[in-house]
Amino acid sequence: MTDKHELRVSDRERQVAAERLRVFHDEGRLSFAEYDRRLADAYSSVTYGDLDKLFVDLPTGAGLEVAHPAPAATPARRVLAEPAVVSTLPTPLKVLWIIWGSVVLINLTVWLLVSIGNTDLTYFWPMWLAVPGVALVAVSAGVVGARGRHHGAPHP
Repeated sequence: MTDKHELRVSDRERQVAAERLRVFHDEGRLSFAEYDRRLADAYSSVTYGDLDKLFVDLPTGAGLEVAHPAPAATPARRVLAEPAVVSTLPTPLKVLWIIWGSVVLINLTVWLLVSIGNTDLTYFWPMWLAVPGVALVAVSAGVVGARGRHHGAPHP
């Protein structure tokens, strides 16, 4: 029968060991230099014995093993919900919307600065950016509508 310390570890077990080391570092039990060295050793470990050496001088819980440590509590993260229409757009269209919005913002800023410095009524030339905006709205509506029909959504 093979000794457990001689058995090879998996990538998941290396990751669990790295997480345990992070917890010990966060608790102040390891300096950054020591944490960094042990982390490198954890990812280069081949056997359970290699991983066990990393925790010899650190406290362990009852029955806590390198292969099955208690999961560290992670704080819940708030994720802002994306509007339903935006989430259905493909990435290239999202990028086009961002570019168009940026161009509009820059042009409005330039027009405003020119208008402030000019005493005469200044022609509102940024209005021409509505033309590609309308085209972008039409394409986006077509894509969202096509995806809705494709995924079994009822037709309007």
